[in-house]
Amino acid sequence: MAIDDIYSAGIASGWKILDAATFTAPRTFDTDVVIVGTGAGGGIAAERLSEAGLKVLMVEEGGLHTSDSFRDMDEARAYRELYQEAAARATSDGAIAILQGRSVGGSTTVNWSSSFRTPPQTLAHWATEHAVSGHGEADMAPWFEKIEARLNMAPWAMDANPNNAVLRAGCEKLGWEWHVIPRNVKGCWNSGYCGFGCPVNAKQSMLVSTIPTALAHGATLVHRLRARTIDHDGKTVRGLTADAIGHDGYTPTGIAVTIRAKYVIAAGGAINTPALLLRSRVPDPHEQAGRRTFIHPVNLSIAEMPNKIDPYYGAPQSVASDHFQWRDGATGRMGYKLEVPPMFPGISAGVFNAIGDDLQREMAALPHTNAMLALLRDGFVAESPGGRVRVADDGSPVLDYDLGDYVWDGVRRAYLSMAEAQFAAGALRVRPAHLDATYYKSWAQARNAIGELPLKKFRALLFTAHLMGGCAMSDDPKRGVVNSAGKHHQLTNLFVFDGSVFPTSIGANPQLSVFALTAQNADSFARTITA
Repeated sequence: MAIDDIYSAGIASGWKILDAATFTAPRTFDTDVVIVGTGAGGGIAAERLSEAGLKVLMVEEGGLHTSDSFRDMDEARAYRELYQEAAARATSDGAIAILQGRSVGGSTTVNWSSSFRTPPQTLAHWATEHAVSGHGEADMAPWFEKIEARLNMAPWAMDANPNNAVLRAGCEKLGWEWHVIPRNVKGCWNSGYCGFGCPVNAKQSMLVSTIPTALAHGATLVHRLRARTIDHDGKTVRGLTADAIGHDGYTPTGIAVTIRAKYVIAAGGAINTPALLLRSRVPDPHEQAGRRTFIHPVNLSIAEMPNKIDPYYGAPQSVASDHFQWRDGATGRMGYKLEVPPMFPGISAGVFNAIGDDLQREMAALPHTNAMLALLRDGFVAESPGGRVRVADDGSPVLDYDLGDYVWDGVRRAYLSMAEAQFAAGALRVRPAHLDATYYKSWAQARNAIGELPLKKFRALLFTAHLMGGCAMSDDPKRGVVNSAGKHHQLTNLFVFDGSVFPTSIGANPQLSVFALTAQNADSFARTITA
């Protein structure tokens, strides 16, 4: 069955798409609104503002890669073309790996399609503890409904693949809560290759949904263009200075681009947006930019199952459990959400932490391997302050993230929960993803051993794919970079529409939260400036 490439037809019809790698001389653009980033926040904002009649220019550091280039379903190609730093981005000390998208569509192009509403406990916490207004459960409900309809979000209707079925079986055996994950897909082929770019345009990412709509309404997209600084006089934003990136996707060509805009919307995500504000010396009298950056630290447990799992086929995530998420309240012990990741050969080789014959044996057993993960909910108590984004001497973003006893307690309890669930589901043996762990052949043995594991950076394998905070929203200028509507407290025509505005992590995969919050704030923005 042939799948038409959306962009080939769009460009033929007149869509304005420019590749900055082809620029041979400095360029200047004039626009009503320039949006930096085309991920969850930027994509939604571009659609809604272009539909409102505004002249919109989208700036994307990554390249435009479409379904035509995804059909090889090649892991190495995907990491190189579609992820920040070729999937090698990490915290400043290298202890926590960071998987973050970097192409048109941002992380929505490569995520695993899990679509959760912001938990009401999180929304209530923001209101009471962080002076956030207008985003309570009742306020957000219609926006969640609109986005769910727009992006075809619904609980996965097919049976869970064997990898996700392990979590379901473990929860059922133990009497734990579990639920089917809603996914933003339409006509999904259930291949499992979501993380490499959907080859059949089934995943309703920004790449195939809102960005095409914005382009059809006259918006302009310039890709391979890196935003260097927001230009301002300390009170008002004038636009943006940017640098063209070469065809390799990383090396500046030396060609500068000036964008004159009435409004600037920063939507580069919770590492790149704070870094842009810091590079631009945006007024920050209370030194909030870059602080309280949250990541949902993730730890893993690996299990050998008696039957074939083939953890690389089928919808990557379709079952989750919140059994341990809120049992101690929002501000008790660190809560966590249990899910499973797909296991492809390249990324699995890193997870196994083995070499030589040991790695060969682990990889040979991959068809029988289940991995379970825990999303640790950071930022709800003083003992979990998150990390800090800063800029290196060359202007590139750096994330410092330390782990205290509060987080390590959550890591240990999550290891225990995952091992218990895997054994309950019939695992032959289980090993936490930790350098000092080995395979355990019973739940009792695992429980005793996990209780003794030294929990330190570089011993426990940790990663994240969720980036939040760093430009927190709060109606109190002393506690936030922007107000609850995303408007910067110091610069009158600068807005932030991405996950960096979250005052804490959310305790669930964040794409729907970014979509809905941006839709709500972008509509308010459009009404204000077009009235």
